[in-house]
Amino acid sequence: MVARSYAAPPTPWSKNLAEPQIDETAYVHSFSNVIGNVHISSNVLIAPGTSIRADEGTPFHIGAGTNVQDGVVIHGLEQGRVIGDDGKQYSVWVGKNTSITHMALIHGPAYVGDDCFIGFRSTVFNARIGNGCIVMMHVLIQDVEIPAGKYVPSGATITNQQQADRLPDVQQVDREFARHVIGVNNALRSGYLCADDKACITPIRDELSQPQADGDKGVNGSASGIMGRRLNTEAVEQVRHLLSQGYKIGTEHVDQRRFRTGTWKSCTPLEPRSESEAIAALESCLAEHEGEYVRLFGIDPRRRQRVLETIIQRPNGHALIQSNGAARVTVPPASSSYRSSAASSGSYGGGSTGSSKLDSETVEQIRGLLAQGYQVGTEHVDQRRFRTGSWASCGTINSNQVSQVISAVEASLAEFSGEYVRLIGVDPRRRQRVLETIIQRPDGPVISQSAGHSAGHSNYASAPSYGNGSSSNSGRVTSSKLGGDIVDQVRHLLAAGHTIGSEHVDQRRFRTGSWQSCSPITTRNESEVVNALETCLANHPGEYVRLVGIDSKQKRRVLETIIQRP
Repeated sequence: MVARSYAAPPTPWSKNLAEPQIDETAYVHSFSNVIGNVHISSNVLIAPGTSIRADEGTPFHIGAGTNVQDGVVIHGLEQGRVIGDDGKQYSVWVGKNTSITHMALIHGPAYVGDDCFIGFRSTVFNARIGNGCIVMMHVLIQDVEIPAGKYVPSGATITNQQQADRLPDVQQVDREFARHVIGVNNALRSGYLCADDKACITPIRDELSQPQADGDKGVNGSASGIMGRRLNTEAVEQVRHLLSQGYKIGTEHVDQRRFRTGTWKSCTPLEPRSESEAIAALESCLAEHEGEYVRLFGIDPRRRQRVLETIIQRPNGHALIQSNGAARVTVPPASSSYRSSAASSGSYGGGSTGSSKLDSETVEQIRGLLAQGYQVGTEHVDQRRFRTGSWASCGTINSNQVSQVISAVEASLAEFSGEYVRLIGVDPRRRQRVLETIIQRPDGPVISQSAGHSAGHSNYASAPSYGNGSSSNSGRVTSSKLGGDIVDQVRHLLAAGHTIGSEHVDQRRFRTGSWQSCSPITTRNESEVVNALETCLANHPGEYVRLVGIDSKQKRRVLETIIQRP
C-alpha cells in the first residue's frame, strides 16, 4: 500500500511545504488524499475516498485509534484555530478512539474530542465537541460548543449555545455502539495491513487452501496471527477491545457446586504487556481449571469498577461466550453490551437470579439500577387510591445483591396481590428517584412492562416522586389508545410543571437509539397533550413511540416511556 500523501502547496500565507506525518501502525488507503501538515497517530484507519487537506487551515491532528471512513472531508479555513489537548493551536483536532463516519465533513476551526461518534453526512464547522459525544446522521453543528457526553439526534441543527446546552446525555447503549464501531474499524485496519504484507497474508492463504482437520483448532485471534487455541473469536475480540480501551483484565473460576452461590475465586492476576500475553494467560487459566466455570472480566481503573463479566468456559471444558444476558463486545444490542451476566453467574454476589414472577425486563432493570449504585424499593396502592396517587411503601430493601433484591420484590408482589405494585430506583447521593415503573396490576404481574423504561435509549430516568397526588376524578381525561397509567403519567408530569414530548423510531434504528421527535407539544392542557400523543401514535404505526417528560428548569429528561411497540 502506497498512501497518497503530498506536501502542502506554497501559498501567500504559507510556504513551509509541510508533509504529513503518518505513524507506521496507521493504515491510509491509496485512494485517499492526505495533504500538508497532518499528524496521523497510531492505529488510525483512513478509508478509501477521504480527503484530508491541511493546505489552507493548518495543522491537523488525528488521534490514536480513530477511524476516518469513506468519503470524509477534513479541511480548514486560513483563519481560526482551536487549542488541542497538547496545548498547541490547530485548525482541526480529532481526538483518540473517535469515529468520523461516511461522508461526514469536519471543517476547521473544529475540535472533536476523544471517544466521539460523528454520524453519516454530518457537518462540524467552527465548533467544539467534547469527549464522549454521539452525533447521529445528517446533523449540522456550527458556532457552538457541545459539552462532553451529549447526544445529538439525527437531523438536528445546533447553531446556538442554548440548543447545545439542552442536548440529552449519552446513554450506555450509545457508548457501547460507538465502541463497537471502533472495534470493527480497528479489525479492518489490522486486516488491510495484513493484506498488504506478504509475510502476513501468505500463511492465511495457505491455511485456507488446506482442509481443516479439526474445526475447533486453529481459530485465528486476529489478522496479525494471534491464535486462541481454546478461546473462540468473540472472546479474543473482547480481550482486544478491553485492552484498546485501557481496561485491565482478570479471570475467575468456580466449580459446579459453588457456581449457584456465586463464590468465584480469582485466577492468577494478569499484568499483560500485549494482547498475545493476555490471551496466553487466559488459556492458562482455562487449562488449570478444566471442568470448572471460568469467566473473563474487565476493570475500569479510573472508576474502579467492572465493565464486563463473561463466562468463557463451562464444566464440559468448552470455551465459549455466555449468551444469556452476557456482555458482548462484537454486537451492539438494545441494552448495554457491557452488562454483567448476574442472572447466571451470580456476579453481584447473589447467585441465581431466576424469577417466576418477574419478567426479564424487570430483572434487567433491577440489575441495571444496582450496577449504577442506585437503591431499589417498592410501593403499592389499591385500585381506589391508585387514581389519587396515594402510594405506600412495601418496606425497605437494604440489600444491594441482585438475588436478594429480586426476592424482596417478589415478596411484595405476593403480599399485595390484587393491588398495583411499582418498582422504584433512588439515587442515594442526590436523594431523588430515577425510576418508577409499575410491575403488577390488580389482575396480576405485568408480563412485558414498558412504562418507565425506554429500551434502546434508557437512562433509568422516570417521573419524580409525586407523593399523594391531588388529581380529581371529575373531568378525568380518558384515551382510546393510551392506557390509564400513561394518562396518569401525563397528568403527574404536567402537575409537576414538566413539559411533554414524544419520539418515534422504526425497528431497524431502535437498536442504535436513533429516536426522532414527533410534532412538538407546546400546550399544557391535559386533553390536548393526550390528543397530541395519540396523533403521534397514529402517524407512526408499526414503530416504537415513547413519551418524554422534560424538566424545563434543569434542562434534563425526567421520563422516557415506550407507549407503543411494533
